[in-house]
Amino acid sequence: MQGVAHYENFPVASWLCPPRLRAPIVALYHYARTADDIADEGDASADQRQADLQTYRDTLLQAWQAPASPPDGRRWPEVFGPLAQAMDTHQLPLAPMLDLLDAFEQDVRYTAGGQRYANLDELLDYCRRSANPVGRLLLHLYGVHQPRDLQQSDDICTALQLINFWQDLSRDLPRQRHYLPQDLLERHGIDPGALTPAHDSAAARRLVAELVTHARALMHRGAPLAVRLPGRIGWELRLVVQGGLRILELIERDQHRSWQRRPRLRATDVPVLLWRALRMGTPATMAPSTP
Repeated sequence: MQGVAHYENFPVASWLCPPRLRAPIVALYHYARTADDIADEGDASADQRQADLQTYRDTLLQAWQAPASPPDGRRWPEVFGPLAQAMDTHQLPLAPMLDLLDAFEQDVRYTAGGQRYANLDELLDYCRRSANPVGRLLLHLYGVHQPRDLQQSDDICTALQLINFWQDLSRDLPRQRHYLPQDLLERHGIDPGALTPAHDSAAARRLVAELVTHARALMHRGAPLAVRLPGRIGWELRLVVQGGLRILELIERDQHRSWQRRPRLRATDVPVLLWRALRMGTPATMAPSTP
């Protein structure tokens, strides 16, 4: 499930969201979306992107230190005005917001340097900062703080981030975004430069299948949180979980060739997601069969 506009890792501030939380959720979304755009959009140099992200970080720290009276003359008032209000009202933790900036800064370094993740552990560490903070911030707004809940939120968020990577291979590879771990590429004997829409590869299909299996296991590990949380947040999370699992299913249906074409959810998938969300918590929880 995607965000209010196009920040891939942010759950929707939809009609399932309580009205009292819509403003802080949208404020957090715009904070993350703007930082992501600084790191990734337009034609700025890598040095300029890093400088802008540092200014963005400084502005965040100023707003967090005095949320009731944020400093005048700062950039991005449309971001930090609402965010400062959310910080003041909901006592938002600073660490997850800083972690997001760390991840965006890493994106700039890796893209500019053509750097690759050496192994899955390095990629998971990136997800810890690029995806998991979103879940933790949302749980904070809902007053959920138990260690088990936070860990399962991390599992869901990391799974969603990985699913997005494996779904978007056909987009990311031409843009020199390298998320396929180098050790797995070598183990499967794959030259990433050969992964083009015109090139099929049994080895690449095996690699994507391995990564799909890993992401599904993570999602299943975190999914009990969606059943345990009450009310609207639980139903929203059920749909998020089922949306991610459905993407993995679509990758499998296309024989794991997501570097050739991007699978995506369509209107016809909505009844399937709703049915599976309703069934979560039963003995057939998250069964892949269609209704």
